[in-house]
Amino acid sequence: MRAKEKVNVLMVDDQPAKLLTYEAILAPLNEHLIRANSGSEALELLLKHDVAVVLTDVSMPEMDGFELADTIRQHPRFQQMAIIFISAVCISEFDRLKGYQTGAVDYISVPIIPEILRAKVSVFAELHRRAQQLDALNHELRSLSNRLIAAQDDERRRIARAMHDGLGQELSAAKMVLDGVLSQDGATEAQKKLATTDASGMIERAIAQVRSISHLLHPPLLDEVGLTSAISWFLEGFTKRSGIATSLEIEPTEFPRLPRELETAAFRIIQEGLNNIYRHSGARNCWLRLRSQDGQLIVSVRDNGKGINAGVVDCRPECLGVGLAGMRQRVKEFGGELQLENLEPGTGIRVRIPIGSNSWQDTTLTAVSCRALQPPAGSAPSTKTLNSVTISAGSADVGGAQT
Repeated sequence: MRAKEKVNVLMVDDQPAKLLTYEAILAPLNEHLIRANSGSEALELLLKHDVAVVLTDVSMPEMDGFELADTIRQHPRFQQMAIIFISAVCISEFDRLKGYQTGAVDYISVPIIPEILRAKVSVFAELHRRAQQLDALNHELRSLSNRLIAAQDDERRRIARAMHDGLGQELSAAKMVLDGVLSQDGATEAQKKLATTDASGMIERAIAQVRSISHLLHPPLLDEVGLTSAISWFLEGFTKRSGIATSLEIEPTEFPRLPRELETAAFRIIQEGLNNIYRHSGARNCWLRLRSQDGQLIVSVRDNGKGINAGVVDCRPECLGVGLAGMRQRVKEFGGELQLENLEPGTGIRVRIPIGSNSWQDTTLTAVSCRALQPPAGSAPSTKTLNSVTISAGSADVGGAQT
């Protein structure tokens, strides 16, 4: 688990001994403590650093704590900043009211109780940290939304090209053949039969392309039979398209049906993971493992390609492509966890998604064969499947690799 990021706590006092006292009290919080010896120095530091909490003495020369707080609040950037006053002199109810009116969130009198001061600063520091995390998530969400829209447009263009260049051409050719025969008054029966046969073959190929496009968009096996059959079908098509040898391992053998939304999400995660391997890894082999264990759906995908950089392993938003970002978002929607790892060689992806106690259905799948999916001859060596159970659902003549 990544350690929490430190936030800045600004301590303002004209007496260095008091600053040392505050620092000693707040040191256990493990935050970044910044000292300022005057109000003007504090304002300069505020412009240079993102500060979570300002801890300031009230009685200071030149600019006292009230004036400092009032100046801070006038700046749009600092209007929500937490300011805590500490005073051994101005402790009347009028002084407290004045402090709150100038923007303080708390007012502590001397002598200071260390535990109380730490508790107060800790609360505001954590609120600031949460606000930062929320801003980062909102930025990531906006970025992901824009990239998904771009990816959707790219996919629409790809489908449009596939339909125009494949389906459209086949149907146009079939129409031309039939129109040519029908326009010839002296065409023999043999010529008409040959033309009809050619046109029929073209239409059959067009139908096959329509079926392939439809199945890639949403495999009917996913709804009709379940996740394991849909994955097996996709792996066969993926192996034919990419030449990458694939191996599938399923535990338990009689894999239960899951809720439709979860099965769809798991299939899309696997689909995107394999497509990333095809596009980026340069791998010749990949291994897929699907398990239900301890109330969790666990999906593992690994390859023997060139691996990924540290920024991607740490899931830094600026390093993730739209594919991995989409996978991560799907996993988050189900309260799961996505982990990336450099395996040297290759990359490992592990997804854990909790399965609620009411999500199981009575329907189960029975394994019918045990084998590793192999690529076309001469493309990649065969791979062994360790205790794997592959649900054979027949292959589909799918088109080019997905993007």
